[in-house]
Amino acid sequence: MSDLEAKNILSIYRRHAAAFACQRSRTLFEKHWLDKFIAAMGGLGSIVDIGCGNGQPIADYFIQQGFQLTGVDGSAAMLARARQAFPDQRWLEQDMRELTLNETFEGLLAWDSFFHLTQQDQQNMFPIFDRLSHPGSALMFTSGTSNGIAMGQFEGEPLFHASLAPDEYRALLSAHGFEVIDMVMEDPQCAGHTVWLAKKRG
Repeated sequence: MSDLEAKNILSIYRRHAAAFACQRSRTLFEKHWLDKFIAAMGGLGSIVDIGCGNGQPIADYFIQQGFQLTGVDGSAAMLARARQAFPDQRWLEQDMRELTLNETFEGLLAWDSFFHLTQQDQQNMFPIFDRLSHPGSALMFTSGTSNGIAMGQFEGEPLFHASLAPDEYRALLSAHGFEVIDMVMEDPQCAGHTVWLAKKRG
């Protein structure tokens, strides 16, 4: 059943984009981590926001700081809102699992998006992170706290989440050239998010 629910994620965000826009917190409780991410990437350059949703509030924050942003999402309805709000940025409708951009970025972000993938699909994202980065690039993503699957709910529909074990994330990062520079489990300063921040080795 969980495989079916995992495959339904994009459908949920396509059909409930308006509800998500209404419910998504705009308080920017993530700011502490976003600033760490900016510092890790050297304060300059381009960012790819993988699973960007409607661009609020995270992409908005980076744009306000002067970054050029490429937002990637599988929901056309979400991206339509992002394009309307930020027409000068690049918004791509694409499944992150099939992301084939022929360029690299100073910052790669997968905030509250990557954890909707199955465990195998998460493993398969690390070669993509590798291809989209260069020495000095920062990568930040959120995950669960341990190996397993957790089901949430959105607009009355089951919402799939999965996580690998922390040691496996560390091993995958290392195998693809990234060094963990900060990681906090269930950060109380960030609404309980488990956050990974890594940097591509030179």
